[in-house]
Amino acid sequence: MFQRLVVRYIIAALLALMAGPSQQCKDPTVAEVTKEWWQTAQFYQIYPRSFKDSDGDGIGDLKGITSKLEYLKDIGVTAAWLSPIFASPMVDFGYDISNFFEIQPEYGTLDDFRELIAKAKELDLKIILDFVPNHSSNESEWFKKSVNRERGYEDFYVWANAKTDEKGQRQPPSNWLQSFRGSAWEWNDQRQQYYLHQFTVQQPDLNYRNPAVVEQMKRVLRYWLDQGVAGFRIDAVPVLFEVEPNADGIYPDEEVSGVTTDKEDRTYLKTDLIENQPETIDMVYQWRRVMDDHQRIHGGDTRVLLIETYAPAWFTMQMYGNSSTEGAHLPFNFNLITEVDTDFTAADVQKAVDDWLSQMPAGRTANWVTGNHDRRRAASRYGQRNIDAMNMLVMLLPGASVTYQGEELGMTDGEISWEDTVDPAACNSSPEIYEKFTRDPCRTPFQWSAEKNAGFSEGSKTWLPLAGDYKTVNVAMELAADKSHLKIYKELVKMRKTSKTLQQGAYKYKALDEGVFVLKRYLSGEDTLVLVANFGEATKNANLLDNFDSTLPTSMSVVLSSSNSNKYSGIPISAKLLSLEAGEALVLKGN
Repeated sequence: MFQRLVVRYIIAALLALMAGPSQQCKDPTVAEVTKEWWQTAQFYQIYPRSFKDSDGDGIGDLKGITSKLEYLKDIGVTAAWLSPIFASPMVDFGYDISNFFEIQPEYGTLDDFRELIAKAKELDLKIILDFVPNHSSNESEWFKKSVNRERGYEDFYVWANAKTDEKGQRQPPSNWLQSFRGSAWEWNDQRQQYYLHQFTVQQPDLNYRNPAVVEQMKRVLRYWLDQGVAGFRIDAVPVLFEVEPNADGIYPDEEVSGVTTDKEDRTYLKTDLIENQPETIDMVYQWRRVMDDHQRIHGGDTRVLLIETYAPAWFTMQMYGNSSTEGAHLPFNFNLITEVDTDFTAADVQKAVDDWLSQMPAGRTANWVTGNHDRRRAASRYGQRNIDAMNMLVMLLPGASVTYQGEELGMTDGEISWEDTVDPAACNSSPEIYEKFTRDPCRTPFQWSAEKNAGFSEGSKTWLPLAGDYKTVNVAMELAADKSHLKIYKELVKMRKTSKTLQQGAYKYKALDEGVFVLKRYLSGEDTLVLVANFGEATKNANLLDNFDSTLPTSMSVVLSSSNSNKYSGIPISAKLLSLEAGEALVLKGN
């Protein structure tokens, strides 16, 4: 164990030494290979429960999604990623799967899913599913068979004997903590053993050291590939493996982290023993082979793997693959979530971009994520005035972008009372501290219009209360406005799809001061594009020639401006003296 940790620290140190300067640059004269569809794609995450309700029960469903595919096409989405739609008791709203081969009834049927796939194909949209490999529901037949030690299922999950304390009392096998507070071990009376659960007690961890589990989960992937999906976003990959017990079946304890004094909080302990194990990397490589084999046999476009990591760079970057083995197409880059939060500066943005591009293996594709169903909405974290600037940033940076539903509108978190709270991460706490843990505010229903229930549902009640701003922040209002977050988003996607500079060009970027961030994209023979954003709280003046790039033309013109800007498309801008209001962002090109 000690040797493994030492190797990890050495790798991390080498990566740090290899990191380039803050201004990243790539030679634009190098010939570019043709990009595959996913390399410059606009991925759009749909949280099915909250996207569109077709039957009035207050819960979003597959028919609802199908009815809104034209909207996704209109705003330029390449692929829609659906959070889990499989059969589930809904303890964790689909992330506790009881049957990986069936559709959750309140979302619809397999025929409804096939209709969704067919409609998406007509519109040239791709559908990606959420694959949850780490665990199942405790209502799964697999788990019931494992409890009974049925042949072939004895070790399908991670089971361990109890420890006994000095008083002779039964204790969990180790001090490990789950993500939703409390012990990661649960006693099962029938089997007379503990089982591991990195999440709720209803989500027992599958045992990936059992080849039968590995093969079963590959069958799941193949089944949905056969249904026509374009790939998978794979959930919670870092926790897939944990250290093995010793010869006596004893698991070691984690060390105290010093991060918090709350002994129920997962961060109270380090996670060296239950996250980021080397076997996880190989498992990702095996899943990539499933994708590639399916394409080789059936033809068509690349089937993609998108990996949820939330892991250190030394671990995450291995997900891409190595010199001999292909890995994930896109390990998700959460730097714009974990490193750029409330009260951020331009330097924070620069560091977040640096920390990915400087460590990404050569020849791989970057990606940029600003929000998801587990984190506060982007506009609530960055501030509404900065939402256009952040959308501009992720669309102008090289690689693919990932949009969580509503970010194109500037949707903000809803306010959810303790009485309305349903998220297990919060329900496992208390009324005094639930707001620290809840994910419900970022999951409120999508805002289609100012009508009843924001146009989300005709029912009398929605599964979560609506966010309070739905009458002014919604699709209908923003499409009708002369200028809006949504219209700017659409223009950005159009720019990404038509600009060779953005698809193939070099990049250079820099934080000029605490507020102003500049990104240049350039390619020989094509327009140079420059993003200038003021993330500060006061008006800023920027001299791009002296403080960023002396090769820029003195006079540039506005291509696109943020909704809070009074500068319109086509007006000339001095690169030597540019004034930006707080939150203002511009996309410029040379005259």
